[in-house]
Amino acid sequence: MTRFENESFTIQHETFSAQVHGLSGWRCKACDEVEFDPQSAMRYAEAGDALVLQAREHTQHEIRRIRKKLHLSQVQAARLTGGGHNAFSRYESGDATPVAAVVNLLKLLDRQPELLKVLVDAPVVEVQLDR
Repeated sequence: MTRFENESFTIQHETFSAQVHGLSGWRCKACDEVEFDPQSAMRYAEAGDALVLQAREHTQHEIRRIRKKLHLSQVQAARLTGGGHNAFSRYESGDATPVAAVVNLLKLLDRQPELLKVLVDAPVVEVQLDR
């Protein structure tokens, strides 16, 4: 392991990234793996946590914006995505994190809102259950 001082590292989460400057620690010569010293490790972890929170806040605002653009109530959006009756209230307030499939569907509908009609007009299939 070789000591390094005052280096910058990029931290990424989803589509967000940030530079963390002034980090120190050790680097393996063979594999280039990095181990930060305790102070740098704490700063790097805190930057990562802040980035995750920033991404979550962005997602909650995007969910609300797209839902409103599509003229859906929170209950209608929940039915569309298969969530519970108050799922979108929880997503938009940050009390719950939506699964990637919900976020991806909303991003798709944001770009192609005409596809909402395909989902809403889908026929209901009745199933006979024998007991």
